[in-house]
Amino acid sequence: MPSAQQISAAVAIYFVMWWIVLFAVLPFGIRSQHDDGSPIEGTDPGAPVLVRMSRKLMWTTVVTTVIFGVCYGLYAAGYLTFDKVADMMGVPKSNW
Repeated sequence: MPSAQQISAAVAIYFVMWWIVLFAVLPFGIRSQHDDGSPIEGTDPGAPVLVRMSRKLMWTTVVTTVIFGVCYGLYAAGYLTFDKVADMMGVPKSNW
């Protein structure tokens, strides 16, 4: 059974991953008023016409859950450890 610290760390990692994926997903499918050819008087021509935020939030959650699940699976199987990640990043072991 995972400890409370492990669960809170997993939730924090998922939260950070969710926000990163959200900012990656936000620009997809956006059409500006200028692109659409129907600018509204007094607004910026680059303002979006239809944002579809609920769809973006749904896709963000799905993509983040898949990425988190794969990473957690690699961690649980022993393929993704602190030592291996440090070696991949080139961090000398004497520094930590």
